[in-house]
Amino acid sequence: MIPLTEARSIVFSLCPPRPPVAIPVDLALGCVTAGPVVSAVPVPPFDNSAVDGYAVRAADVTTAPVVLADVDAVMAGSSTDRVLGDGEAIRIMTGAPLPEGTGAVSMIEDVEVLPGPGGTGDAIRVGRPLVAGENIRRAGDDIVVGQEVIVAGTRLTPAHLGVLVSIGVDQVEAVPRPRVGVLSTGDELTPLPDPLGPGGIRDSNRHMLLALVRQAGFQPVDLGVVPDDEERVAAVLQDGAGRCDALVTSGGVSVGDRDVVKATLDQLTEGAMRWMQIAIRPAKPFAFGVLGPGRVPVFGLPGNPVSALVSFELLAAPALRRMAGRQRIDRPVVRAVAASNLVRRPDGKVHFVRAVAGWTPEGSITVAPVPGQQSHQLHAAAVANALVVLPDGAGVAAGETVHVVLLDVEHLPGVAGIGELLGARDVSAA
Repeated sequence: MIPLTEARSIVFSLCPPRPPVAIPVDLALGCVTAGPVVSAVPVPPFDNSAVDGYAVRAADVTTAPVVLADVDAVMAGSSTDRVLGDGEAIRIMTGAPLPEGTGAVSMIEDVEVLPGPGGTGDAIRVGRPLVAGENIRRAGDDIVVGQEVIVAGTRLTPAHLGVLVSIGVDQVEAVPRPRVGVLSTGDELTPLPDPLGPGGIRDSNRHMLLALVRQAGFQPVDLGVVPDDEERVAAVLQDGAGRCDALVTSGGVSVGDRDVVKATLDQLTEGAMRWMQIAIRPAKPFAFGVLGPGRVPVFGLPGNPVSALVSFELLAAPALRRMAGRQRIDRPVVRAVAASNLVRRPDGKVHFVRAVAGWTPEGSITVAPVPGQQSHQLHAAAVANALVVLPDGAGVAAGETVHVVLLDVEHLPGVAGIGELLGARDVSAA
C-alpha cells in the first residue's frame, strides 16, 4: 500500500491547470482568472443621485423648512441642461445624473409638494436641513480608472461578474471548466427504466459521478454504459479522450481483477496506467494514467459506490479543481468533537468514516457516524455530510477532537437561516 499523499502527488503531477481562454462573462461563473482585470472607466461613470428626491443647492437647505420652486425633472437614463438657480429644485430619480449646481439631494420622504406662487407652478417644502454632498454618489466612488478590480487567480462569483459588466468587460481571460467524461462498463449494468434481469444491477455509480462532477462546477459528459467488449470500450475511451479533458470510470481496479476496462486501459496507455493500493478505507484500490496525444487524465475509481464516492472526493475532485486553476483544491477540513466513540482496529490505513456534522448551541461542531459503514451501503452514505478522518489506531472516544472533511457546508444541522434568525419578524422590519 502507498500513502494517500503519494497517490495524490502522482495524480497532481499529471493534472496541470488548463490554458486560459476568453470566456463570455455570462459563462464564467466559477472560472479562475488568468490575470488581473484593470478598469478603464470609473464606476459610477458620473455624479448621480443616491435616492429618489429633489436636487437642490446646498446653500438653500442649510436650514429647514424651506420652500423651493420645482423647475424640472430628471429620470434615470436621461439628463437636463437646466442649471439650478437660487431657490430652485429639480425632481430626480435614483441613479440619474445630477443637474449642474446640485449640492445635495433631499429624499422624497422629507419633501412636501405645494402649489407654486400664485398657483402658476409647483413648489416644494424641504422639511429637513441637508449638508453639502448628502445623498450624492460621486463618479468613481466605487471604481476609479486604472484600479485593479479583480486579481489574478480569482474564482469568479456572481458579484465579480457584475463588476466586470459594470466596467464594460464582456469576456474575461480565465481557465475553462474541465469537461469530464464518465463511463460505466459491464454486462450486468441495467439502465432505467429497463427491468432487472438475473444478476443485473442498476448503474448508480455513473449517475452519482456525473452529479459529483456537476456539483464541483465542471462540465459532465455522459459517455454511457458499455458492455464488456474490449473493442467497444476502447472506442468509447478514445472518443472520450478526444472531446473531454478528463475521464472517470468505476470498477475493475482491484488487485487480481481481469476487468475489460483494466485490460483496455493497459493496452491504450501501453502499460503506463498506475494500479494503486492506497492506505485508506474505503477506496483502497485506485488507478490513474493519461490517455491519447492530449494526455487526458483517466481516474479509475473502485466499483463499490461508497468507495467510488470517497475516491472521487479525495483524488479525482482535487485534481480536477487543479486543472480548473483553483488555488484551494480540497473540501474544507475542520476540527469537531466526536459525539460518540469512533472505534476502529489498527490496519495500516486511514479510515474515512461517513458522519453527520452539526453545530452545537455553544457554537462548536459535533460529529456522529451514520449507521452502515460498509462500502456498498450508499443509502447510509447519502445521509452523511462529512467524513471523519481516523488515523491508524484504535479510534477515538466520545468527547475527543477529530478532523472532519465537510462535504456539505450549506446544510450543517444547527445552522440557522435568516428566517430562523429573524423568527416571526418580517425581514423588512429587521
